[in-house]
Amino acid sequence: MTESNESGGTLYVVATPIGNLEDISARALRVLGEVDLIAAEDTRTTRKLLTRHDLHVRLVSLFDANVRRRIPQLLAELGEGKSIALVSEAGTPLISDPGAQLVKAAAEAGHTVTPIPGPTAIAALLSVAGLPADKFTFLGFLPRRAGQRRRMIEAISEQEWPTVLYESPHRIIATLEALRDVLGDRETVIGREMTKLHEEIFRGTLSEAIEHFEKPRGEFTIVVAG
Repeated sequence: MTESNESGGTLYVVATPIGNLEDISARALRVLGEVDLIAAEDTRTTRKLLTRHDLHVRLVSLFDANVRRRIPQLLAELGEGKSIALVSEAGTPLISDPGAQLVKAAAEAGHTVTPIPGPTAIAALLSVAGLPADKFTFLGFLPRRAGQRRRMIEAISEQEWPTVLYESPHRIIATLEALRDVLGDRETVIGREMTKLHEEIFRGTLSEAIEHFEKPRGEFTIVVAG
């Protein structure tokens, strides 16, 4: 059963699949089935997951545009002793996804905040990259503006360990070119559509990656050697 404490309910931060719907733990499924409601970044994606596993739980949306007005509602639910699961569209919440404000507010209000660990594209790609991963830097999505993007890349140019970042298909070439221009033609491992039907793991130099992904599709996770 889900838990509660004397201060109210419990907020569960639940990792969900990054693609393949089978990539979810038994504990995560149990929690998602037992909570009073689920706060989801994209209710459509979460509903597909719940339907796949025959779970019927109340859903509310929680994304960047509505987080401020939604938090008081969710804190009130926790104050009544209810349990809430926080999920992102895919993977582990708060890792380049919304939710930090809710987690902070719930903890400051005295509610229990419990992680239910699981998939994240960072660990998935590092596990098959073949690069030393005892230390790495995660940058998330680079800034859209070229100057800001370049400055962020310059900040990690002297590091000896790998750097991991996310990118969309619309910006992948610009990001790879910026990485090559600042860092040189380094070794890279790129995961596209990870765990999905058309998953691809690319290995080569940044220049080779730019040529390979000339017509990119899907979501990308990038590891660049130190």
